[in-house]
Amino acid sequence: MSLSVVHFSTADREGGSGRSAWRIHDGLRRREHRSRMLVSYRVTDDPDVDTVSGGRLLRLADRAADLATGRLGLQYLAVPSTARVKRHAWLTSPDIIQLYNTHGGYFGTRLLPWLAARAPVIWRFSDMWPATGHCAYAGPCERWRTGCGACPDLAGYPPIKRDRTAYLWRLKRRLYRRANLTVVAPSSWSETVARESPLFAGAAVHRIPNGLDLNVFRPIDRAAARAVLGLDPAPRAILFSAHVASDNPRKGSDVLEAALAQLGPRDDAMLLVAGVGAENWVGRVPQRVVPLGYLKDDRLIAAAAAAADVVVVPSAVENLPNGIVEAFACARPVVAFDAGGIRDAVRDGETGLLVPPGDAEALAAALERLLGDPELGQRLGAAALDLARREFSADLEAQRFETLYQDILRERAR
Repeated sequence: MSLSVVHFSTADREGGSGRSAWRIHDGLRRREHRSRMLVSYRVTDDPDVDTVSGGRLLRLADRAADLATGRLGLQYLAVPSTARVKRHAWLTSPDIIQLYNTHGGYFGTRLLPWLAARAPVIWRFSDMWPATGHCAYAGPCERWRTGCGACPDLAGYPPIKRDRTAYLWRLKRRLYRRANLTVVAPSSWSETVARESPLFAGAAVHRIPNGLDLNVFRPIDRAAARAVLGLDPAPRAILFSAHVASDNPRKGSDVLEAALAQLGPRDDAMLLVAGVGAENWVGRVPQRVVPLGYLKDDRLIAAAAAAADVVVVPSAVENLPNGIVEAFACARPVVAFDAGGIRDAVRDGETGLLVPPGDAEALAAALERLLGDPELGQRLGAAALDLARREFSADLEAQRFETLYQDILRERAR
């Protein structure tokens, strides 16, 4: 049976959450379902994607409201585009509504019960924001478990100026109870957050890992990949990628910089950096740096992974990053901190190397080990590829979502 699914995402095919959302959306279409996306901003010309604002005026109104509510500490409680969303033809009679990142000022939290009255609502956790009073990643703070308030980091993304986190937490709890949400977690870490959050008490929680198009992300000859990107074919290469690649402590750019300083100058190694601000790495570490810029096209992202000998993921806290799965599908090993859901994929000594979070010395030693042992890198990369083919294909991800939708609809019919 063909289903009608409407997704809410900050973007289509940009950023980790947006790219994951688009892949699920496209995977469902390949399985002959009617899948459409409502986004804050669009980056593709996909006819099944529309913005929530529908144009410049409402988009500007959303931005103004976001700034005002942020100053007042009333995060996302006034979103002018909500009125257009309620009139949108795609929401007349959907079978399933699926949420991804809803922070960013395009989705009003109070919209949840209205959506739930039209169809079952599934929330795919991209970060911790659904479970906190305002932040996407709580770090060491545990106040999300007890009601927030007295927030130690109002500047943490997405920031607010006044501490109304306890009120926002309580409001989320009331709205969630009225919405009867189902949670999908892409990692064991986000699954644990959902199960341990008082806001989602009683909610069904499922784990469905990220999926990739394995026809695009696949083993590519390293020399051919480097030729595509115009890279020197000789040196060993480390790849670091993030949406914002410079001065980003959550993605570990500061600890990586310290690790590379310990690694020291090497004529036989270079650092590839992909993301916004990649050029800022030049001159900050002893190794030669090649900024790749922000890569949007999946084929270029795959080429960057295949051009590397090792991919480094030094995130301080993380869900299950696309970059790890992409590296695995290209048969490249990963060195990462044992943080968040990373160990779901990076299995120490099997598909990559895990080191203690924040330990720059251990990170440098792991990178040195893989740079100096090509045979180890090939063995880890082969196991990583095997895991990607078993667990991280787009077809399998879409199939798992399809099964979940059918189960939910059967239960609702009963």
